[in-house]
Amino acid sequence: MNKTKKIYSNRCWVDGKLQPATVCMENSVISEIHFKKLDEAENADNNILMPGIIDAHVHINEPGRTDWEGFDTATQAAAAGGITTLVDMPLNANPVTTTVKAFNEKLRASKNKMHVNVGFYGGLIPGNKNDLEELMQAGVLGIKCFLTHSGIDEFPNVSEKHIHEAMPIIAKYGLPLLAHCELESECENDLAAHPTNYKSYLTSRPKQWENDAIDLMIKLCRKHSCKTHIVHVSSAEVLIKIQQAKADGLPLTAETCAHYIYFNAESIPDADCLYKCAPPIREKENNEQLKDALAKDVLDFIATDHSPAPPDIKELQTGNLQKAWGGIAGLQFLLPASWTAMKEKISLEKFIPLLTENPAKFLQIEDRKGKIVVGYDADLVVWNPDEEFEVKPEDILHRYNCSPYNGKKLSGTTQQTIVNGITVFSKGEIVNKQQKNGKVILSKQINYA
Repeated sequence: MNKTKKIYSNRCWVDGKLQPATVCMENSVISEIHFKKLDEAENADNNILMPGIIDAHVHINEPGRTDWEGFDTATQAAAAGGITTLVDMPLNANPVTTTVKAFNEKLRASKNKMHVNVGFYGGLIPGNKNDLEELMQAGVLGIKCFLTHSGIDEFPNVSEKHIHEAMPIIAKYGLPLLAHCELESECENDLAAHPTNYKSYLTSRPKQWENDAIDLMIKLCRKHSCKTHIVHVSSAEVLIKIQQAKADGLPLTAETCAHYIYFNAESIPDADCLYKCAPPIREKENNEQLKDALAKDVLDFIATDHSPAPPDIKELQTGNLQKAWGGIAGLQFLLPASWTAMKEKISLEKFIPLLTENPAKFLQIEDRKGKIVVGYDADLVVWNPDEEFEVKPEDILHRYNCSPYNGKKLSGTTQQTIVNGITVFSKGEIVNKQQKNGKVILSKQINYA
């Protein structure tokens, strides 16, 4: 039995507004809310007290590539950034999560290593159509596919035919199909001749690839009425199409990532592979439109697509963008990078749901997470949106401290992260480190022992 914990803030996010409130927690859930300060409550003063952040797009890579990241390091970094729940992609672990057997192996690999709550996606690849029902019955929160090469051969991309066959199965369970949207076509570029030039890399993965892929997913979503989610939108040219599809009533959602709204192509140095990701980080004018789309609810939420790799695989010594692994190490910085990028565009009241309520709704866990409500899980974060800090390698808790955020000044410091009623991060460090307080999150509230 957990003892009762009480915390007060002048700016507590309850009932869709910031207001004075004390939140009481007992046995891992929110037990009471008082719209005043209780004498015995911990005082968060004027810091924001809000639901824990939910990152719906993370690559933890365990088992099989734990030397890239792992549940222990990833969930510590998440807690340091105010994230209380994350969802692990079906790659780049080995085996990839495309069968129930592989899913069970991943569950075993995560045991006693989770400092925050973790959910999981299954994967759609050519030839595993008959595995999808078992995966969804086992509790995955969605099914992920790639329309272009994923970067690892054991998770090949699918064709329109594969998606056409899979969507009716997925739709039956009411889960989303998440798609990495790039459809390769001929494009002129000189990356082979100039492999360290960022502009050459950007040209090698044009917006048209993304535009064409999203056109295809909207067409298939319309045909099958399957919940469809576009991951990491980077091309502003697709926003009008997403907006229209939603207006037409299609079950379509879309995310963008912190790095697409914080960084711009114009400021990315050549020969620095820390910035390489796919789709690529695009130009400032494009990325301003992504921010506007978040402000106008065209894009539903912000995620990290945390996809780290060891320094040698990132080609940090050579700066070779053609060879380097594509992925941003940014799990710890979802909150401050997003807020720094968005604070001139929107209010805190508009911003907070982009990291809490909206991803909870997408994941269909909004009956227990994403809000401060009596009976909901006691997942909370205390943070100061006005305090600036410089990202330093020694403060990064990812497995490797190489990140494009190093040296950047960000706004928004995490003061305390509470997971299931227990403080996991406080005053700059992981606390209760041996407790591993995170829980497995499965769909339909399936219980996993």
